[in-house]
Amino acid sequence: MAFSNRRLEQGGLIDRSKPISFEFNGKRYLGFDGDTLGSALAANGVDIISRSFKYHRPRGFQHLGSADVSSMVQIVGHKDRPNVLASATALTQSMTARSVNCWPSVRFDAGCALSVLSPIVPAGFYYKTFMWPHWHRYEPFIRKLAGFGKAPMNPSRSQFSSRFDHCDVLIVGSGATGLTAARIAARSRARVILVEENFRTGGGLLYSSASIDGMPAVDWADAMVEELESFSNVTVFKNSTAWAYHEGNMVCVIERNVGSDDEVIRNHRIWAKHVILATGAIERPIAFVNNDSPGVMLSSAVSALVRRFAVAPGKNAVLFVNNDQAYQAISPLRDANIAIAAIVDARQHVDESLHELAERCNTQIIEGSVVSKATRRLGRVSAAVVKKRRESGTAKKINCDLLVVSGGWNPAVHLFSQSRGTLRYYDQNACFVPDQPKLQTSVTGSLKGVFSLQESIKDAVAAAIEATKAAGYLSEIAHVPKVTNDLNHYRVDPLWSVDDGNRPSKSFIDLAGDVTVFDLQLACREGFRHTEHLKRYTTAGMGLDQGKTANMNAIGYIAQVTNAHPSHVGTTTYRPPYTPVEFAAISAGRSGRELLAYRHTPMTKWHMDRNAVMQEAGARWRRPACYPLDGESFEQSIRRECASVRHKAGIYDGSPLGKFEITGRDSIQLLNLIFTSRYDNLERKNGRYGIMLTDDGMIFDDGVVFRLDSMRFVMTCSTGGAVKVEQYLEKFIHADQPDLSVFITPVTSQWANATVCGPKARQMLQAAQSNIDFSPESFRFMQMREGVIADMPVRVFRVSFTGELSYEINVPSRYGATLWEYLMAIGDQFDICPIGSEANHVLRVEKGFLSLAHEVDGTLDVFDLGMDWIVDMEKPDFIGKRAMQLRRNANPIRSELIGLLPLDIGQMIEEGAPLTKDESSSQSEGFVSACVWSDVCSSTIALGLLEHGKSRIGQTVIARVNEQCIPAVVTKPVFYDPKGKKLRQ
Repeated sequence: MAFSNRRLEQGGLIDRSKPISFEFNGKRYLGFDGDTLGSALAANGVDIISRSFKYHRPRGFQHLGSADVSSMVQIVGHKDRPNVLASATALTQSMTARSVNCWPSVRFDAGCALSVLSPIVPAGFYYKTFMWPHWHRYEPFIRKLAGFGKAPMNPSRSQFSSRFDHCDVLIVGSGATGLTAARIAARSRARVILVEENFRTGGGLLYSSASIDGMPAVDWADAMVEELESFSNVTVFKNSTAWAYHEGNMVCVIERNVGSDDEVIRNHRIWAKHVILATGAIERPIAFVNNDSPGVMLSSAVSALVRRFAVAPGKNAVLFVNNDQAYQAISPLRDANIAIAAIVDARQHVDESLHELAERCNTQIIEGSVVSKATRRLGRVSAAVVKKRRESGTAKKINCDLLVVSGGWNPAVHLFSQSRGTLRYYDQNACFVPDQPKLQTSVTGSLKGVFSLQESIKDAVAAAIEATKAAGYLSEIAHVPKVTNDLNHYRVDPLWSVDDGNRPSKSFIDLAGDVTVFDLQLACREGFRHTEHLKRYTTAGMGLDQGKTANMNAIGYIAQVTNAHPSHVGTTTYRPPYTPVEFAAISAGRSGRELLAYRHTPMTKWHMDRNAVMQEAGARWRRPACYPLDGESFEQSIRRECASVRHKAGIYDGSPLGKFEITGRDSIQLLNLIFTSRYDNLERKNGRYGIMLTDDGMIFDDGVVFRLDSMRFVMTCSTGGAVKVEQYLEKFIHADQPDLSVFITPVTSQWANATVCGPKARQMLQAAQSNIDFSPESFRFMQMREGVIADMPVRVFRVSFTGELSYEINVPSRYGATLWEYLMAIGDQFDICPIGSEANHVLRVEKGFLSLAHEVDGTLDVFDLGMDWIVDMEKPDFIGKRAMQLRRNANPIRSELIGLLPLDIGQMIEEGAPLTKDESSSQSEGFVSACVWSDVCSSTIALGLLEHGKSRIGQTVIARVNEQCIPAVVTKPVFYDPKGKKLRQ
């Protein structure tokens, strides 16, 4: 095992008590908990991590996190993943990784011969070179050279999952601004989600020398996160990248290493009322010859290696900068005992305070100068060639093994641009910043071009107050943390490239695609001057980089060459993904209830605690089928529940029933059109049952409508048909009848429903604490009342789907479980029994009530079901009226609803069994739609559809089940209380 040779003896945010063994390119190394794979390799003196895409040049660490496009590796083993960035990957025990895009090894890659041929393979060469005789002659060879890692051969689908999340305020970025905004939003009681790309929150505070409220920046960040995680309304996603920002304020977040050995990656789709982007800024490089050499690093990466990971990336450094903030790297270099040979500053005049800082570090600032070239030895930078920026003269070579570069900072505008927000060029800081948002979005901190830590925090406070207000919450007066020991000024002199690009060289604008300054110059000469054209012709800003480090330099260089302003060159349209995302994570590889989650009522936990057998009731709602007692069979529990409803009192969970509120001056006109019955004469607080037809006159759904006031109605429909009915109504009022002034609001989930039914239902509710008069004179069948029960606001509807006295008690969902438990307590003295959907099915068959899932098969109309009383043919029109009349006239042979009593009273008939005239006949004349055992009838009873069924009552037909013939007598389809006295009592 090779031990580290660049690890500092103390410092950093790693846990030295938790060593981690890992393997890279066949060699074993040692790291610590808190390392990334990249920092652990750097600590072990591994300089060359990968080979570049096009020229196969050796590449090492240059940047931080997902911006370090040169650190691509492949994770192998159980969690095989290609194209992983070592600098953004948390180190785990026994991790095994290898370099990609190299053969036979990363130290010696035969593909490096392409670097020698670079003068004849510039940008766009493939458009010009492989035209004769045809492209396919060269394609196999080129495809072997293209690409990076290898896709896993046998990936486990269980490694990937997806989730849907909702929040009031989503904050992307957990630096100083993100944490400040998150705390304010959390204290307002808004639902907050905080997303951090790193596996440790804090952003730039993890390597900052500043103090906040008298605490070191990293300690302040840890304290903030600890407070946030104490809030029940806050969710913190670490090691998670917001990779897409779509319309509707939907942000896609990829979460890595979610904590399960099997599950590796989880994709979240988060809908937020308001999004705060605190994504910060990305340090940009400067193009010069050999600027891609291992040992050339950006100042922020050097600071992070020293302060966060306790790694000294070199021994003798040269700084090449053009801005003030780059001088913050001096302190970490001193902490790591790295000598600073010189500071090369491209600006003609540097503040005196910075000269004094350099003197205290025993170094000098070489003003108005640039590094024109980095020389290499043994694969690593060995010296920097320095010359005057705007004057001719002799170049000077300064020996070093670490070249620290900073070309300024680019706000990470990617997500803002994806949301279709516009950008503007900020001359003072030489960068593009967000301008006008398209969605409910706020930007803060360095994303806005505010590079002072103190000013960024102040800006975050304002953004958080704005966001919480927009989400409907009030924020308390916020404390603005005080920042000390920070460089509070930022001055930059734009420098995009030292190389003029007039001849081929290895001055790279985009390290991910090996795009050089010469490539850009060539594109300009060939007429490609808009950024979108340059991007496609040269591939600058494409691939892994996605414009993180290349775009601004490319835009600035083209502006310089064409003598134009950067804003006139144009910016690229940033598109998802911000970082690479596995296709399996997007598709999620899920099925069943994991793909389409079940919906639960507020009473579900109570049901399951009572051993209820849960079944789907339609539209993914789950509710009890029955409540078996100890030692009781499924059938016995159903019979017990039915007996309770017929003789005592029962209660069932009707929450999944589809519910809508209909308002507007044309509400009555809408109801008269969609239902077969009439509603313009419906009195206030009264209801009416109705049937909806399709355009071709077939039954679509049924429901009950209650009138709240002159232009406000409550409509119910079947559980499984709720979504279909909503679409049906929305299409009708927006496409078919757009002149109707009607508003339809789905409220299924807003109201919980506990239905009390049975002969003792009225007595039970009269014993409850309520201001509603439940007497039969005051509260009649098909009426509703609004009031309170046990201080809970309720709507009570007298509707029966069991054939007994029944009250549907609707309460806002937050009171659902409380209401249910209260009614169960009140009902104890009346022997109340919870009943499930199976008992409901038996009760409705006894009454002959139709079911959309049984009797309505898409071929019947209301007359076939014996419901001609529900059709008001005197109305001028309703949907399906004309089609129904035409069909009935055209086809005199109609299947009609009938009842069936098997001659063998205990014989069950399978649902769907065909009906024939006699045993010798094989011609089906109908089918059995439902069959149950009925205690009140002391017999098996069934419903079915039979040709000319009404005229055949008293006859015997044959139900065929496999090879068995079961004779049954045709009866009326009502077996219990045919006049409905019990439900009206």
